[in-house]
Amino acid sequence: MDDNLLSEYLHDHIEAEPEWLKAIARNAQVKLLHGDMISGHLQGRFLKMITQMINPTQILELGTFIGYSALCFAEALDDAGVVHTIEIDDELEDLIINNLAMSPHGGKVNLHIGDAMSIIGQFEDNFFELAFVDADKRLYWDYFEALLPKLVSGGFVIVDNTLWHGKVVEPVKSNDWQTKAIIEFNERLANDKRVEKVILPMRDGITLVRKK
Repeated sequence: MDDNLLSEYLHDHIEAEPEWLKAIARNAQVKLLHGDMISGHLQGRFLKMITQMINPTQILELGTFIGYSALCFAEALDDAGVVHTIEIDDELEDLIINNLAMSPHGGKVNLHIGDAMSIIGQFEDNFFELAFVDADKRLYWDYFEALLPKLVSGGFVIVDNTLWHGKVVEPVKSNDWQTKAIIEFNERLANDKRVEKVILPMRDGITLVRKK
């Protein structure tokens, strides 16, 4: 099976990517060394649809990067909804702000620059209906434990990169701390009775978690 042909087929048979998101994605490829880290067309449309299904008012995102996924969430919110997104790299701040301004939904996004663990603690418990984790893989479990009290009962967490290029089923190098952390996260989550969970083999793996 030709993966490129399959990818083209998928993109041709789902909701079109808005022009302003296409422009943001193109700019990422041109301006950034790791521009392919954005969620992209398929995952972005998935995030939008999941948000429409959950119909949250408050969303928390860990790992803004350039703002692509935050804008996908914001696209699905009504005017009262807010996406709080946290990015630790202050050098990306101007780029993120410019990208938010390119979208008609950028006003629904509240950007926080700083350490995610510190900023999470500033929010009230039982505040968010939806959270998205796409930050430092080595801290995934710490993020999850910090997030869970901030979620309402029945709230959802979407965790990105949980198949980690297939490395989760391969022998792990002793110094590959990111892969080790993803494997540990997946194992601990699988045995966590506080939540329901399912891993979707989309792109690099997305885990959908529901707080009981």
